[in-house]
Amino acid sequence: MQTIACTVEEVVLGVDTHLKTHTAVLVDLLGRQVDAETFATTKRGNEALILWAQRCGTVKRAGVEGTGSYGVALARRLSLEGIRVFEVTRPKRKRARHRGKNDLRDALAAAASVLADGHELAAPKSRDGIVEAIRVLRIARASAVKSRTQTILQLRNLILTAPEDLREALRDLSAKQLVAHCARWHRRDPHGALQATRQALRSLARRHQVLDAEIAELDADILRLTRQAAPRLLAQPGIGPETAARLLIVAGDNPGRLRSDAALAALCGASPVEASSGQTIRYRLNRGGDRQGNNALWTIANNRMIHHPETRDYVKRRTTAGKTSKEIRRCIMRTLARRLYPLLLADLNDAQAIPI
Repeated sequence: MQTIACTVEEVVLGVDTHLKTHTAVLVDLLGRQVDAETFATTKRGNEALILWAQRCGTVKRAGVEGTGSYGVALARRLSLEGIRVFEVTRPKRKRARHRGKNDLRDALAAAASVLADGHELAAPKSRDGIVEAIRVLRIARASAVKSRTQTILQLRNLILTAPEDLREALRDLSAKQLVAHCARWHRRDPHGALQATRQALRSLARRHQVLDAEIAELDADILRLTRQAAPRLLAQPGIGPETAARLLIVAGDNPGRLRSDAALAALCGASPVEASSGQTIRYRLNRGGDRQGNNALWTIANNRMIHHPETRDYVKRRTTAGKTSKEIRRCIMRTLARRLYPLLLADLNDAQAIPI
């Protein structure tokens, strides 16, 4: 595409982000390329990118790929400069396969998305408040839980191949008993298979105890932050700290991302998708959206279908009308998105004032 001179009043910025470099392009309001450049992903590189963009015209809007990963620092800096940032999805592989792909084309596609669909694009998560604190702690917890599971499996596997006397002494112990028993052993220099196996079991058991303590510490921090950030959500039946934390993370720290309960339902994959054709009018399950948010709504709906009187009565009425359990749960999830939206929005607005 031919570059035109930097003489336009307003330009739109599109950025294709990577680990070490960002490729930026400026287009005018007709979609014509004004200029393009590549910058380092450092603080100085982001500053240079913004200065370069502003020299070519007034920048009010920017489309940035990867605002939750490589582009997070740039998105924050652009927002501080008063530029409205839009979260742009990466081009579909099928389309790129026919047209070819490079960084400049991706940046141009990001700018074109802002021009064509800016009113439909989401704002990126700010990632600077209490919700971000909950998110990063949950990542650490998930890693610790995975490591703990691997540790107990390795303990069990070692016992299967251990010398006979040691295997017979340990094979019937529960996981808790096994960890406590092996962790009490004193360290000895391994001489032969028996001593080496005992030493390996002792090491794994003590690792399990360390991970247990780490998970308990993270659970306490996450619970405290979730209670601070989502008191209204936690007061609702069927919602616990785990599901409340997931909904908070889906929404992000900036409540302005969610414009309506329909946006929340779509974000969580709980909105019906029309699949009509001709005289047939029907809707299908939405398999898109954030799967953690979808799982949170599913868990809340399932809990209410079992324990919540109002929901149980609703299930009976819809079952009598011929609806299946899956269809009823889908309706409940959409209703939950409608009812929880104002509560989630109020919690997020209050959470912005919580110091972390």
